[in-house]
Amino acid sequence: MGVGSIALGSLFGADRLFAGPSSSFSENGGLPGLPHHAAKAKRIIYLFQSGGPSQLDLYDYKPKLSDMHGQDLPASVRGEQRLTGMSANQAIFPVTQSVFTFKQYGKSRAWVSELMPFTAQVVDELCFIKTAVTEQINHDPAITFMQTGHQLAGRPSIGAWLSYGLGSENKNLPAFVVMVSKDAALDQPLYARLWGNGFLPSQHQGVQFRSGKDPVLYLSNPENYDGRDRREMMDHLKALNEVQQDLYGDPEISARIAQYEMAFRMQTSVPEISDLSDEPDHIFELYGEGSRDPGTYAANCLMARRLIEKDVKFVQLYHQGWDQHGNLPGSIRNQCKKTDQATAALIKDLKQRGLLDDTLVVWGGEFGRTVYSQGTLTQDNYGRDHHPRCFTMWMAGAGVKAGFSYGETDELGYNVIKDPVHIHDFHATLMHLFGVDHEQLVFKHQGRRYRLTDVHGHVVKGLLA
Repeated sequence: MGVGSIALGSLFGADRLFAGPSSSFSENGGLPGLPHHAAKAKRIIYLFQSGGPSQLDLYDYKPKLSDMHGQDLPASVRGEQRLTGMSANQAIFPVTQSVFTFKQYGKSRAWVSELMPFTAQVVDELCFIKTAVTEQINHDPAITFMQTGHQLAGRPSIGAWLSYGLGSENKNLPAFVVMVSKDAALDQPLYARLWGNGFLPSQHQGVQFRSGKDPVLYLSNPENYDGRDRREMMDHLKALNEVQQDLYGDPEISARIAQYEMAFRMQTSVPEISDLSDEPDHIFELYGEGSRDPGTYAANCLMARRLIEKDVKFVQLYHQGWDQHGNLPGSIRNQCKKTDQATAALIKDLKQRGLLDDTLVVWGGEFGRTVYSQGTLTQDNYGRDHHPRCFTMWMAGAGVKAGFSYGETDELGYNVIKDPVHIHDFHATLMHLFGVDHEQLVFKHQGRRYRLTDVHGHVVKGLLA
């Protein structure tokens, strides 16, 4: 990725280089007329848990699993559900209880397993969705569906849609920032298209911040080359580009000028935001020891808070390693040790700073896990296959009910029996919280009008405060 490719949407919006379905933009680079209604959320931190966390071992307590442990799952429960090739040929589908203890916490009396002791402390801030439903059963289409509203690659991501519609409040930082944990198990791959712009103007794609000396590649000056040298080079380059612009009138040349200018400003803004030396010890203690190590999940959670303090609109964190087809008890325990404390710390930190009121936090993966064991079931070990019919997510903060659990699954946790929340509905609700009517934010591409929710989706009013 070169310097030109890290330029951001606010500049393009201000210069009106890409009009899309509209011929003008607001001062912050968003579309005129947006938001459509009063917004509850100004910013979002999306904690995406890639691989599919087991809701049955974390949040969806089902004592009936203990009663039926080891028994074949009744065909009447399983119905005609499509199974993956990894377990479809099993002779039996043994119902599998969780080996972890569940307790109720907070005034909301939410059930949480022993794996999440820190999250258990903040359940009264959370809005659990127990009945999330997706149509995809394999990782790549399921993650793509969750992040873009469609199972096939090529559509804009959620963050790109929000950047396109609402613009940016900070001219020196991206509207959409992405961070991937370096301390996660690398099971299912992640691709840049998951935070891509699709067919929207390219300035709306997410900008990935990395761990290490250079959070954004190619942003630092070469050795023995200072800011004055860079400014002089930029001025000469701008003059050359303007000559080309006068000759050809190509808007991409103006775009290139804007990209270089943004990159120049980011030489100051990015090092400032990524320098954690001004954080007091008690904040590092809150997020956990890993927060001192740039690129870990804990450090990324802390960085997410710093970014939204600077009015970055969409901060996307990815943490891999939740795809536990075997050895689930040991693997999920390690995952929770890496993520639980920092996740809860983020909620506490946002609240104590008054930021949770208008910042939305989302936690969840692309699907859930099965109630039956994949492979051999032993007394203390098992795995779980992919389960798209129902899984658990949670939201917190701006505009959603706190200390609330929405939807209900059956006594085994296999099927939804009350209030399903399809992914299109989740997307529609998320957009609503930002003041956006998901049916009205559209982009015409190849003769068709597209939106994040395609031709589906309803706002889930039962989640709204």
